Amino acid sequence: FVLVELSVGAHKQPQYLALNPFGVLPTIQDGDLTLFESRAIAKYLAKKYEGQGTELLGNSLSEQALVEQWSQVEGQSFNSPASTILFQILFVPMSGGSTDEAAVEMNVEKLKKVLDIYEERLSKSKYLAGDFFSLADLQHLPYLDYLVTDCGKGDLISSRKHVKAWWEDISSRPAWKKATGKTP
Repeated sequence: FVLVELSVGAHKQPQYLALNPFGVLPTIQDGDLTLFESRAIAKYLAKKYEGQGTELLGNSLSEQALVEQWSQVEGQSFNSPASTILFQILFVPMSGGSTDEAAVEMNVEKLKKVLDIYEERLSKSKYLAGDFFSLADLQHLPYLDYLVTDCGKGDLISSRKHVKAWWEDISSRPAWKKATGKTP
């Protein structure tokens, strides 16, 4: 594990750019393999450690397709509004700027539409890809946690019965609690 000091621009230095030409986090090196992009990293690790712990990719072809589908939904529909809200509420003020409230509200409205679709889906299955915890659920945890814990947007989750139950389930998993340091 190597800490990359974003505050001093270490991610934009030649040594890091040699690993990740986009200069963003995360990046991993596993032997001769260097990977960047969090979703590619997560999928790689799920495949590498398949059979050890929770099966994150699904067992059958149809389960795997549903995991992929909902992983794509996270990347294409959920991520953009969630990350914009997070950026505007947390990171803009940290760098001395002012939150663009119009941008926050516009993206809250976009995210509500996505979460309404999740509400419908989760009324039929415990998790996004079915009745099993998968990579699709896991990929939502970081931004959901920020929205609930740091951005004051927990009502987006708690106002939807099935989304709330899903969030409570996935965020209470021992591995997530350990990763976030929320283990008692």
